[in-house]
Amino acid sequence: MYNKLLFQQNSVLNTICMFSLISIIFYFFMIRPQIQRQKKERNFQENLEKGKYIVTNSGIHGKIIEITKNFCILETVLGKIKLEKSTISKELTQLRYNNIYKKEYEK
Repeated sequence: MYNKLLFQQNSVLNTICMFSLISIIFYFFMIRPQIQRQKKERNFQENLEKGKYIVTNSGIHGKIIEITKNFCILETVLGKIKLEKSTISKELTQLRYNNIYKKEYEK
């Protein structure tokens, strides 16, 4: 009887340890990198300046001519467009205009 009880307690303890280990691995390989990526993207969007060339998530290229707290006005080939800052892509902008943005927003 004592052996059976000890085996059951050990089994529960092993299960708890296994779930804890899986949760820790999941956090460090999935959640944490995503949080860091979002932080860099937010930092990039907050530090935009007039006169910079950017690319939006939908692929629109343009030059920033005016910035407010949440919006940017872009000058494109077809005219002016008002966009939210959250639609501006850091990765696409750096891929296209790498010589302008030399990872200055990686801090």
